[in-house]
Amino acid sequence: MRTSPSAPSPTPSPAPSPAFSAVSAALSAALLVLLAVLVPLSALSAWVDLEIDDTDRYVAAVSPLSSDPAVQATVADLVTEEAMRQIDLGPLQDTVQEFLHETVRSFTGTEAFRSAWDTANRAAHKAVKAALDGDSGQAVTIDLAPVIDQVKQDLVRDGVPFADRIPVERTEITLLGPGQADELRDTFRWLRYCSIWPAVATLVLLVLVVGIATVRGGLRAGLWATAVVGAGFVLGAIVLRVLVAVGRGRVLDEVPGGDRDAAAAVVDALTASLRTTVWWVLGAGAVLLVGAVLARVLLRRGKAPTDVR
Repeated sequence: MRTSPSAPSPTPSPAPSPAFSAVSAALSAALLVLLAVLVPLSALSAWVDLEIDDTDRYVAAVSPLSSDPAVQATVADLVTEEAMRQIDLGPLQDTVQEFLHETVRSFTGTEAFRSAWDTANRAAHKAVKAALDGDSGQAVTIDLAPVIDQVKQDLVRDGVPFADRIPVERTEITLLGPGQADELRDTFRWLRYCSIWPAVATLVLLVLVVGIATVRGGLRAGLWATAVVGAGFVLGAIVLRVLVAVGRGRVLDEVPGGDRDAAAAVVDALTASLRTTVWWVLGAGAVLLVGAVLARVLLRRGKAPTDVR
């Protein structure tokens, strides 16, 4: 009596050799380090090229600050202080100072102030570029003379006493001290030179890494490469956020105390796009990482041998 041969059991796929695993781990670590450098470099160089170097985008970034309470309070304090230096009213000095401060504070909520603020920042952008292009320490400031001139015109038109005696002189909010400008100059020049090319290089690298891994090692290798890319994005986003926070603190270190709130508001406005980039890159990295890991798990389950009765 013959017995039919039993169906051959599936041959398990060979386990990767220790040498292959070591090479794979080394390449993954190198890719993580490379992305941790390229991601923040790409974001910062594109930010300098597309926002800091562009006058219209610079002004558009800081224009909403005309409604920021810290900026309005700083402007009112500086304009009032400068005006009262030229006015001596004896016992009425404090009363007039309080009245003028309230008047200027009220003016900061008008369309005329917003227009004057944009004019001042358009000039400030020239100071930013001059400080970063120069060879020696120059403080980066916003000159409030256009604001003072507009305040004076409005007060004179409204018949406010002594308004015609308000001087229209250079009155500054310091954004960047001369020492910090010197420290940042070489960095900004380097980022400006890089322009958007680190971002292009990053995208090309990702396509090559995932594509080569998929072609040479199959779908599972491609998914592993995608997971490493996702982890690199997450790590790069964290590095970028740390750099933005550290840079903010260093920029504000040399700013005088009276200007610090307004300067902080300007710095936050200018770096808002970087903070948004952090969240986008972090989210994209998390999606790639989790998606690739889940896909590998499902693929492994789909290829698991089934019981034969």
